[in-house]
Amino acid sequence: MSDLYAVLEVSRDASEDDIKKSYRRLAMVYHPDRNPAADAESRFKEIAEAYSVLSDADKRAHYDRFGSAPTGGGGFGPDFHHLDLSEALNIFMRDIGFNGLDGIFGGGAQRDPSRGQDIRVTVKLSLQEVALGARRTVRLKTLVPCESCHGSGAGSGSKPVVCSTCGGAGEVRRAARSMFGQFVQVAPCPTCHGEGHVITTPCEVCRGEGRIRGERTVAVDIPPGVSAQHYLTLRGQGTPGPRGGAAGDLIVMLEVKEDDRFVREGDDLILELPVSFSQAALGTTAVVPTPYGEESLSVPAGTQSGTVLRIRGKGLPRLAGNGVGDLNVKVCIWTPDELTELQRQLFTEIAKYEGEGPKRKGGFWSKLKEALGA
Repeated sequence: MSDLYAVLEVSRDASEDDIKKSYRRLAMVYHPDRNPAADAESRFKEIAEAYSVLSDADKRAHYDRFGSAPTGGGGFGPDFHHLDLSEALNIFMRDIGFNGLDGIFGGGAQRDPSRGQDIRVTVKLSLQEVALGARRTVRLKTLVPCESCHGSGAGSGSKPVVCSTCGGAGEVRRAARSMFGQFVQVAPCPTCHGEGHVITTPCEVCRGEGRIRGERTVAVDIPPGVSAQHYLTLRGQGTPGPRGGAAGDLIVMLEVKEDDRFVREGDDLILELPVSFSQAALGTTAVVPTPYGEESLSVPAGTQSGTVLRIRGKGLPRLAGNGVGDLNVKVCIWTPDELTELQRQLFTEIAKYEGEGPKRKGGFWSKLKEALGA
């Protein structure tokens, strides 16, 4: 996929206004009704594709982070839906203020007026499920196709008939002229409401709707490395449309439950490890938790409080790339609240030989940056 900023001839820190201005300028140059060049149409579609991503704050953030554009709203693929000419023209007309014109310059694809509604659900994930991926089954209380009429809405022994107004097209067209030439405005047929057919004898069970109240379950596969701002779009798993219309989408919002053992920083995790003074001074081997199970960690002799020890590859997977983040373990010296008489005697004796402590240096975050190579 080409660099979207280069396609629109703007810098990566360009403002929304700069992106819009550049898009409008380039769209006017390469508009197929204004530019007869052989590659004008492909350039116009490429410009519209870039603008559709960079003009959307969420899509632009995804692109800036992963170097790829979201696919179909789900946000996890290396590429994205390529626009056809009618879609590119729709983007252009909406941008210059011609809202509601779905078919232009000879027609174009419309949203199916009989399409069912989208369904939005929330799935809560543990940090371990984020690390390993998960498969969830969601139960939906929604409309389902009527079994009596098989979703057609027509009563027994009858069937839908072709609409006489639109001839089954589901739409009516009106020609008009603009500064770019003639275009055709497309609107749903007022008789059949865009369905292309009408029902003369409705089904007694669903009353001609073609769907009834019911329940169903949908399996959802969640890839490793997701976070709370991500979502999944399952095409055609939403509410079925009336009278056999296309189903909407199931949008799965992801929510990650907090794990009080870890702090998440992107793909890396931070864990605090309390050790005693003697363990820090003499060195020890500690068993620390990770999202994948327990891991042994060697704490070298003389480790100072606040030291960050890194366990590579025990963080979270990178969603749109290869590799896994790290687990950064912050060593904290644990001080007992109460001492036995023997402990007090031993610490008193040790204090005679400790000498003056070192001068204070950078805090935890400075040491964390140093450990990460910042």
